[in-house]
Amino acid sequence: MEDPDFWNDVERSGQVMKEVKGLKSTIASFREMETAFSDIETLIEMAEEEGDDELISEAGEELGRFKEKFDAFRIETLLSGEFDSYDATVKVNAGTGGTEACDWTSMVYRMYTRWAESHGFTVTLLDELEGDEAGLKTVTFQVSGYHAYGYLKSEHGTHRLVRISPFNANGKRQTSFCAVEVVPVIDDAINIEIADEDIRIDTYRASGAGGQHINKTSSAIRITHFPSGIVVQCQNERSQHQNKDQAMKMLKSKLYQLEREKQAAQLSGIKGEMMENGFGAHIRSYFLQPYTLVKDSRTGCEMGDAYKVLDGYLDPFMSAYLVWLSTGGNQD
Repeated sequence: MEDPDFWNDVERSGQVMKEVKGLKSTIASFREMETAFSDIETLIEMAEEEGDDELISEAGEELGRFKEKFDAFRIETLLSGEFDSYDATVKVNAGTGGTEACDWTSMVYRMYTRWAESHGFTVTLLDELEGDEAGLKTVTFQVSGYHAYGYLKSEHGTHRLVRISPFNANGKRQTSFCAVEVVPVIDDAINIEIADEDIRIDTYRASGAGGQHINKTSSAIRITHFPSGIVVQCQNERSQHQNKDQAMKMLKSKLYQLEREKQAAQLSGIKGEMMENGFGAHIRSYFLQPYTLVKDSRTGCEMGDAYKVLDGYLDPFMSAYLVWLSTGGNQD
């Protein structure tokens, strides 16, 4: 008879192998920097001895590139949280702003997919609901890769967009919001008991963008957890069984995160939950008019090229957040 814990062991070993691979990559990066630094030292010595302006200029350029790599490596050392090495499930919900907010939600989804691609991470779409006119009301996806959650936890909160709305005939400036929820993908090594009577599992027909590719069978899964009020959905796996397994993982991750937030709230006296998805509750603002600027209200980090940020250049904000956390900032 097959060991009932076999698949749990397989999943745990998969996480261990991922961490081993990540650690090997970290060691390789360190050794590469050691070599690069030694080469720069040699180049500087040669430039000083020969008084060669071109060599001096080349040494300066190499030093600049080395600093960028070193800063990135330093940030990795801050990814030491319990689940920082895990994959992440990200859910983006449209907030205040109607159609504009739905369009903003789709822009944020694109921003994270571009960021993930630039880091060699994979993105798996789990569930989406289109807006009535444009964009997305909600989208849930998984980002897989070493330290995916460690980086993306900086994005948990409400994001504000200010721009001239393309959906406003009068060309007025409009503010819209979306809420980003980030949780680690918890494997079965974390024992979370979910009683059958505490959940309801509904099936429905999955559909693709624009209502196309409608399944003839009800393969999509929605799980409602009565005690917490948490609802998770998954429709993008190939079978109902796979969608159910993925949805249960999402539910366990959210329940574990909820319990951690409750404990943190009791210890610090703060409320460990998502802030209101509207005015006065945002963690980051993206201005496209009358000027371009992205500013994080927690760390003070800002960039003038908002379009570059929306194209996935989130590293400065994630790095600033990790430094902020390491110096006593509160993680919501």
